[in-house]
Parts: sequence; structure tokens; C-alpha cells
Amino acid sequence: MEYPRHIQKLIEHFSQLPTVGPKTAERYVFYLLKQPSEKLQNFSDDLKNLRKGLKICKNCFTISESDPCPICSDSSRDKNLICVVSNTQDLISIENIGRFKGVYHVLGGYIDTVENMGPEKLTIKHLIKKVEENPPKEIVLALNPTFEGETTSKYIAQVLKKYNIKITRLARGLPTGSGLEYADAMTILNAFENRNEIK
Repeated sequence: MEYPRHIQKLIEHFSQLPTVGPKTAERYVFYLLKQPSEKLQNFSDDLKNLRKGLKICKNCFTISESDPCPICSDSSRDKNLICVVSNTQDLISIENIGRFKGVYHVLGGYIDTVENMGPEKLTIKHLIKKVEENPPKEIVLALNPTFEGETTSKYIAQVLKKYNIKITRLARGLPTGSGLEYADAMTILNAFENRNEIK
């Protein structure tokens, strides 16, 4: 016997989310069934309006409510220090430690041949343009210590080599294969403060 059609459809929707299997999706749906109508309505409205009012910052490519984003608009930020991250979640993780005072550049993913994601699909050419127009003193590659993160770091270090800029990467306080968004603030802070230069 199957669940009623609406329940089954919702289970299928939740199952498509990253790291959510059918059983977890089922639990989500039955949790929602127990909630008052008002809470469900608010959830539905927030989901429907998810993309409304969001912009991509033309300077750093993060998701924001304004363009440029609050970080790029902040004149006190050190424009000579650029932290390169994969996505907005990683930017927020670093920003939440409260110690980084430079600016960011969001790549929009990683070089990943399996997923047909080449360098041309990321914002690497925009990073190169930034470096050519206003060379920073340091670029910090804050990319996850995964195969894709390492490949992307090496590629960026190689294409920026001719500009004679100091390029560093986060220290190995981050466990291999894990993501920045899952690391605690102290781990990220230690990785940042002990970053290594890429030669």
C-alpha cells in the first residue's frame, strides 16, 4: 500500500535534497503533517518566495539582498586581501569567525570533470580580471580539502602564478574530505591563522 498521493509527492521532493534519503524524507513529511496550518502556510510562503529579492553581487558573486553586497560595500574592508571560496555558505562560515577583514570571491563551485564542471563555468576569469585591474597583496584559497577542492586550488594557483601575488591556502586543521560549512568556528580560525603559502 502506498501513501496518499500528496504525501508521496512530498516524500519524493524531499528525497531530492542533498543527503536526504527516502526514510528521512518520510519523517520530514510526517513532521509537517503534525504542524498547525499557520506554520505550514508560513513554510510554504517562505519556500515560494525563496528567490525573491535575492541578487548576485557583481563584485564577489555571493548571494545577497543588495548589489554590491554589504561586505563589498564596506569601505573598511581590506581590498588587498581576497579570500576565494566555493560558495556563499563557505563565505558565511568564514565571516562568522569575525577575524577576516578582507574581501571575498565566490567561485560558484569546483572544477569537477565528473560533473562536467570546467574552469570556464566558474568565476575564475573574473578573479583574473580583478587581479589584473587591481593586484591584491594576498589571495587566500579557502577551498574544501577534497579532490575537487585541491584540483581547483592548483588550477587557480597556476593561472595566477605570472602575477607574482602571494597565494596561500588554509592550514590542514580541516579534516580531509570535509566541508567548510560543517567545521566549527575554532577549526576555521586555526586553519586561517596558520595558512600556508602556495609556491
